[in-house]
Amino acid sequence: MSIDEELDCGRRRLLVATAAAGGVATVATVVPFVASMAPSERAKAAGAPVEVDIGKLGPGQMMVAEWRGKPVWIVHRTPEMIAGLRRIEDRVADPESRRDMQPKYAKNPHRSIKPEFLVVVGICTHLGCSPTEKLKPGAESGVEADWPGGFLCPCHGSTFDLAGRVYKNKPAPDNLEVPPHMYLSDSRIVIGSDKKAV
Repeated sequence: MSIDEELDCGRRRLLVATAAAGGVATVATVVPFVASMAPSERAKAAGAPVEVDIGKLGPGQMMVAEWRGKPVWIVHRTPEMIAGLRRIEDRVADPESRRDMQPKYAKNPHRSIKPEFLVVVGICTHLGCSPTEKLKPGAESGVEADWPGGFLCPCHGSTFDLAGRVYKNKPAPDNLEVPPHMYLSDSRIVIGSDKKAV
């Protein structure tokens, strides 16, 4: 083998060794970078479904759960509250929930899986304020004399009924959002997952 051939062979080996080292260095750099883009355990927990015990929530009462950093209202509606929803359909902007602010299984007059339980995100669709509950009907609520019960956003005056439907001519453009949810039993629900919604 001539000196030139030996030099070419040595250069090839050096080139292969350099390319291999560069490849290893690239992989060693890229893997941690890509791994850093995966959500942290804290972020996963913040977006994870939340299980809620509604067994002690009496008729006419409301409780608040937290999902993805948002308040989720759960209202145990009385038969009177449910019946009242039909009577005010001409006063709400989207009575049949045509806009996609709820999963398909909640696209009904009561906007829920079970008529007696309302599950909505408690954030106004106008500017993201949190409305206050005004469940009691009439002037006692501080809203108006013929108030049937619902929610009032004190920031700009948007009002929502007991199905989370926004009243006409209010700043909020849409009904309150119904999050994905499902029942595990009569007393437990999961907010944030509806794989087996019933």
